[in-house]
Amino acid sequence: MLKILRRQTGEDTVEFRLSGRLQFDYVKELRGLIRKEELKVALDLCEVNLLDREAVDFLVACEGQGVALRNCSPYIREWISREATRRPFAPPGEAG
Repeated sequence: MLKILRRQTGEDTVEFRLSGRLQFDYVKELRGLIRKEELKVALDLCEVNLLDREAVDFLVACEGQGVALRNCSPYIREWISREATRRPFAPPGEAG
């Protein structure tokens, strides 16, 4: 299960705080939320405790398109960094 909380963190930035499991099933929903935003987007991953390859691919694409990834655990950051060097990213609207 993934919980998504939205909050505006500045005049031009909105943050989605994610809690739980970020898996393929939730990527489509999160992608839709990001697409709808007119402000800059940040994802707070502080409370993400599990993710799958599709979610990592999505996060790589998001970061490549300017979405800030905040509070990544070391293992998530390492996985994202490793995948980012393996292949070019697709825009968040096209990833996974």
